[in-house]
Amino acid sequence: MYPYVRAVWGLWRARSLPPMGPFDTHVTYHRAWPLDTDIFGELNNGRILTLFELGRWHTLVRMGVLSTVLKKGVMFPVAGVSLRYRRRVPVFQNYRMQTRFVTFDERFFYAEQSMWQGETCMNQLLLRAGLKDKNGSLRPADFMESLGMDSLPPEMPEWVKNWVDADATRPWPPESGPIFEN
Repeated sequence: MYPYVRAVWGLWRARSLPPMGPFDTHVTYHRAWPLDTDIFGELNNGRILTLFELGRWHTLVRMGVLSTVLKKGVMFPVAGVSLRYRRRVPVFQNYRMQTRFVTFDERFFYAEQSMWQGETCMNQLLLRAGLKDKNGSLRPADFMESLGMDSLPPEMPEWVKNWVDADATRPWPPESGPIFEN
């Protein structure tokens, strides 16, 4: 089940935090609850994606962008994700989540998110998301300009560029092997 209570609570709390710039890092603190875990008693891989989604929304609140996004009917469809799972997050374990938008190009915004326990990174996500409204796709630079923000993106880190380039080599639609039906 989607964590609606956690989503609303986090959005409400983010409103009282100091504003931040579009490429600053937003940090929140969490605990892995039983409903977040799988049969092995650790944070479920699907729930990790959901928690990262909440982190992005909270970040947009601190940037002062979320209310504008909702009024204009702008959506951020996820267009790609790469997630590294490196350490278990057992039930009741505390962790911190870090969220930052890294850069943008002609089509997408790129975000990096990670979960940490102390100095140990538990997992890390690299995500790209587009922008759409009722009229279709929006250019990130135009969107930034409409918000009164700098429409020139920060330089794309090499590791992000490598991911973008590698993903462009994947066939679409995906190739299919033999299909065995029940």
